[in-house]
Amino acid sequence: MRHLLVVANETVAGKSLLEAIERRAELRRGAAEDGGLVTVVCPINRPREGYVVYEDTRRAAAGRRLDRMLATLREEGIAAHGLVVDADPVDAVRDALATLEPQVTEVVVSTHPRARSGWLRRNVLERIERVAGEVPVEHVVVDVDAERAAERNVLVIANETLLGRPLLDRIRERARRGPASFLLVAPQSDPGRSDYREAERRLRRAVAELRAEGIDAHGQIAHPDPYTAAMHAVRDERVDEVVVSTFPAQRGSSWLRRDVVARLRRDTGKPVEHVTVEPADAREGAAAR
Repeated sequence: MRHLLVVANETVAGKSLLEAIERRAELRRGAAEDGGLVTVVCPINRPREGYVVYEDTRRAAAGRRLDRMLATLREEGIAAHGLVVDADPVDAVRDALATLEPQVTEVVVSTHPRARSGWLRRNVLERIERVAGEVPVEHVVVDVDAERAAERNVLVIANETLLGRPLLDRIRERARRGPASFLLVAPQSDPGRSDYREAERRLRRAVAELRAEGIDAHGQIAHPDPYTAAMHAVRDERVDEVVVSTFPAQRGSSWLRRDVVARLRRDTGKPVEHVTVEPADAREGAAAR
């Protein structure tokens, strides 16, 4: 039985990687007597900054990419499963080769082009080849930006205003203008406080409502400072546009007092749009849902 081990993180949903897997026709169910299996491992590094409780944001981002890839492979009739691991990619391969059953027959390593690949700068590919020994290793280069040029990734930063109609209508309008995927990030404080649980409920409701309308939306709780949460997302995801939602300045928005919108316009290098939601609209939106 052929068992393909795929090692990727930021490129895991890349078209070039999917095509490399799909070219192996014997992996398809029924194409060979025993079929074939794909195991996808997404190694993630611990973030360099941020509170411990928010360190799972990179894991969540990797998990979303992995889910998209597995869904596509299964639609093609390929038996596939995967996991996100807190490990160096070389250690992830070593562990997989030692523990996976049936035995791995081939390894595929996916990276960004050399100019932006941290793995290639750290000689990860050569180190994986040494660990793999006689198991063949293929290197697939995925230029994510070029592959997804037609679809825009929109980062939405909001918390108490997340269910306000002005923000949700803005997301709907953006979705109508062209292909876009939305990541809703809710900066929040101590998870032991009740307002953290309220933020989670708002986030789940907003994502569920948008998905019900066919909009590609995902969400996560993030670092309590909105500027830091946004910069983490821009660093860890491909972000093309940013939307920041706040209460109006005259309603006492702490984010505006900290000049979050202007700082993000200056430091992200992305278009940043500011949407204001009146407190009454935010309460009505939450109550209606």
